[in-house]
Amino acid sequence: MNMIQQKCSHSCQGTSCKCGLCCTQITNFGISRGGTEILRNVDLHIHCGDLTAIIGPNGAGKSTLLKAILGEISHTGELLFLDAQNEGTTRPIIGYVPQKLELDSSSPTSVLDLFAAAYTNIPIWLTISKKVRERVRKGLARVQGEHLINKRLGALSGGELQRVLLALALDPIPHLLLLDEPVSGIDQRGLELFYKTVSLLRENYDLSIILVSHDLNLVAEYANRVAFVNNKTIECVGTPQEVFNDEKVIQTFGLDWSKHYQKDEKDEKDRVDNAHLV
Repeated sequence: MNMIQQKCSHSCQGTSCKCGLCCTQITNFGISRGGTEILRNVDLHIHCGDLTAIIGPNGAGKSTLLKAILGEISHTGELLFLDAQNEGTTRPIIGYVPQKLELDSSSPTSVLDLFAAAYTNIPIWLTISKKVRERVRKGLARVQGEHLINKRLGALSGGELQRVLLALALDPIPHLLLLDEPVSGIDQRGLELFYKTVSLLRENYDLSIILVSHDLNLVAEYANRVAFVNNKTIECVGTPQEVFNDEKVIQTFGLDWSKHYQKDEKDEKDRVDNAHLV
């Protein structure tokens, strides 16, 4: 597998990225905890506008990698955040959506209360201003969740809660968005809505997104880069087609993706051919 990373068009043109962060550069990354090596020799470059999916078997260190990027876990090697001129930036704004959020289902706390508590130091039981309420409404609108504003957190479905957490992670709009298995336990409709929403946000805001996921079919559809973590390192990285047709990935997941991509290519050819008949 070719491990050479694609170059960001902004770097070539010397122009600015919409988000201000052109490249997240991870070089020779290593992570150990309690004397146990978890990751070693990890190299990964993520450019603005990329949705990079991290896949791999359970316990491979995928979530640990995200926590190291967040600064919650120490690491060896280099972690750089660069602008279009390849100059180091200050610590970027990072949005983060965890696998799950433990909630008291009986709590009266609403979605509005959660956002208001993040936006202001004024106790939410005193007052929530119109300005804060409007900010929450706009944030939820980004993820098609305006109707959830007054709903109790404990009454949200899994998919609704993840959309709320995504909206919170997007205010302010981050330079880098980290999603750690954000749709675990969500039904198929919720899965597809979440991925479509994230894909649209990536395009609209030129975001760098790193997504840890086990939903390989949706990764194949929505990610433009995939990194396979196995044996304590990234064993291959590339387009979904390149990675999912790699022998190591096929052996790990027991899936042969060659027919899947042959079908996609045939469907695309049919669409092109039919277009000439219209």
